[in-house]
Amino acid sequence: MLAIFLKTLPFFLVIGTGWLAGRTRFFPAEATGWLTKFVFYFALSAMLFRFAATLDVASLFDPAFVLAYLSGSAALWALGFAVARWRRQPLVAAAMEAHTAMTGNTGFLGVPMLVVLLGERAIGPVLMVLTIDMVVFSTLITLIVTAARQGRVRVSTLWPLLRGIVSNPMIVSMLAGLAWAGLHLPMPGPLDEFLALLGASATPGALFAIGASLAGRGAAERMGPAAWLSFAKLVLHPLAVGIAALAVFAVEPYAAGVMIAAAALPVAGNVYILAQYFGTAVQRVSAAILISTAASIATVPVVIHWITKG
Repeated sequence: MLAIFLKTLPFFLVIGTGWLAGRTRFFPAEATGWLTKFVFYFALSAMLFRFAATLDVASLFDPAFVLAYLSGSAALWALGFAVARWRRQPLVAAAMEAHTAMTGNTGFLGVPMLVVLLGERAIGPVLMVLTIDMVVFSTLITLIVTAARQGRVRVSTLWPLLRGIVSNPMIVSMLAGLAWAGLHLPMPGPLDEFLALLGASATPGALFAIGASLAGRGAAERMGPAAWLSFAKLVLHPLAVGIAALAVFAVEPYAAGVMIAAAALPVAGNVYILAQYFGTAVQRVSAAILISTAASIATVPVVIHWITKG
């Protein structure tokens, strides 16, 4: 257990360094925005393309894996929604809380950290989790909010959503890499070295950007809802997908372990962007990101230890 904690500690120390730089204003919010853009559009995209281009496309899609993650995440989504409605939250705010409870920081934290900790075999399952979160659940929250506020979902509303998905550099880089692998194209040495060099900056850059962005977050409102959402994300989400993967759908043990580890990640930063865009539960989501990221220093090593021990 101590060995796993020490292996994960450097990742969180980089996050802490970013937080300190942002908190002291040595790294201002504008710099954080530009660093995030660099990681999002260049470094992380290079890493994802290089990983995806080396995958065996034929064996990547596993129906049992997809169903396990979808069902476990959907069950937690329903629980988060029910708890919010029990607290008399409006429909839109309840949907945002449900989305917060099951959307992890797979892109900026999961891809760099889990591949290092669990090996390059983890990239396939991690990409599947990332794709499901981005395509399925981001679409779900958008449709619910749109239907609640406009009374119906129009085609004109769906177009910006579709455009946002297909223009997302992480999705584009994954699809481009999978196409490269599917066509069995050779990877020229200079291109591979270029992608490796640029992709190597994704891990420290993403972790530093996470920390710097957390420096600007506060917990202005009551901590109860944010603490509940953090508990749901860090504990209940991996528990739900773990039951679905191991007890219901019999997912291959290694892939199931990666799925559980991905589900144990803290709340994703892009949930805050959605909350701001829709104008609902902004402070609650911001506080949940802060609390879950801080608490994950202790919870993620426990999950990784359980996975690797099993």
